[in-house]
Amino acid sequence: MFQNKSDYDRGVNTFSPEGRLFQVEYALQAIKLGASALAIKVNEGVVLAGERKLNSTLLEPKSIEKIYEIDQHIACTASGFIPDARTLVEFARVESQNHRFTFDEPMSVKALTQSVCDLALDFGEGDPNSKREKKMARPYGVALLIAGVSENGPQIFQTDPTGTMIEYKAKGIGAADEGIQSILKESYQETATLEQAERLALLCLKNVMEEKINRDNVELAVISVATKKFVQRDTAYIQSIIEKL
Repeated sequence: MFQNKSDYDRGVNTFSPEGRLFQVEYALQAIKLGASALAIKVNEGVVLAGERKLNSTLLEPKSIEKIYEIDQHIACTASGFIPDARTLVEFARVESQNHRFTFDEPMSVKALTQSVCDLALDFGEGDPNSKREKKMARPYGVALLIAGVSENGPQIFQTDPTGTMIEYKAKGIGAADEGIQSILKESYQETATLEQAERLALLCLKNVMEEKINRDNVELAVISVATKKFVQRDTAYIQSIIEKL
């Protein structure tokens, strides 16, 4: 029997007497240290936006990815420990392409999110003699907002280290998630146009970012219902919206 809290810290699959998994709780805290990101769903499609933290004037802004294309109709943004995000994104890309190849149809946003959540739960020591791929030794310290357009229309799902998936109309994650949620609750309208949703997304980031918002320190992308295609907005387009805020 473990004697104190630190003993339970070392076991990723061991519940404390209070029913807590401390390593999972610590992974959830890692999300709050990440740069802010959000996703907004409207009738015309979905909008993804994220903050790029540029720690040096010598840094190339495009080298910091905040929005990831998974398939032509699905994308995601992340906050937390970004190397973990890349692992989950690569897994999601393979899952989506396998589904397309096997069934000759695009994978739904919900099904893809469920697959990612299943992987997020697959951590621990595992069986060293197992032929399965080696498990992650700890929880993934990242939250994803997976957004896209499929047969069910535009959808947004959030995943976290607990393996939970929740659908949202609009959601913010990261260090300033509470501030983003406050703005979204006041200003969000599902009947808004994609352009209005883009403006709202950048307005949220403008109000919560420590640095002054500019075309280099934010990233913006959309997937419209009309085309079901992922479109990454360029810096000129982002600057035109910022000037209207």
